[in-house]
Amino acid sequence: MDEKSLKIIKQMLDEAENNIKTVRKLMFDEQIQKQTQTLSSQGSGEVVEGVFNGEEMVGPDSKKYPIPANYASKSKLVVGDVLKLTILEDGSFVFKQIAPVERKKLIGILEQDAESKYQACIDNKRYNLLLASVTYFKGKAGDKITILLPKEGECDWAAVENIIPQ
Repeated sequence: MDEKSLKIIKQMLDEAENNIKTVRKLMFDEQIQKQTQTLSSQGSGEVVEGVFNGEEMVGPDSKKYPIPANYASKSKLVVGDVLKLTILEDGSFVFKQIAPVERKKLIGILEQDAESKYQACIDNKRYNLLLASVTYFKGKAGDKITILLPKEGECDWAAVENIIPQ
């Protein structure tokens, strides 16, 4: 085969691979949505269970509850983790992780995009990271990074396990 044909084949394979990843992510998002429908919302809205989506908790009514980045970072929350939110009388939110999903660890490179957002790059796939996690480990673009992802499914967000300065 000539070089032009090989280049076209590579582009087609890359496109097919991206399409497969997108479909897997959509399937995983649907799975999370189904999981939230089985969770409870007790009393007068004081206790709500939900699923972590990478940035916030999604309740059984699809309502989103903001999770402090330092809690998500410290707890190494992964997309799909089930949380319980207690809303105190003064309006404070208290989150508790009640059912973590199975996790897998991957090693990649820490990158920073044009908007100064951090991502982990592994095999040409980029995962969004919470700024609080990167700053806690004093990470810099180019550092080696260990991330946590759900063992099953595709997602765009990862938890930071560790950063190894380079």
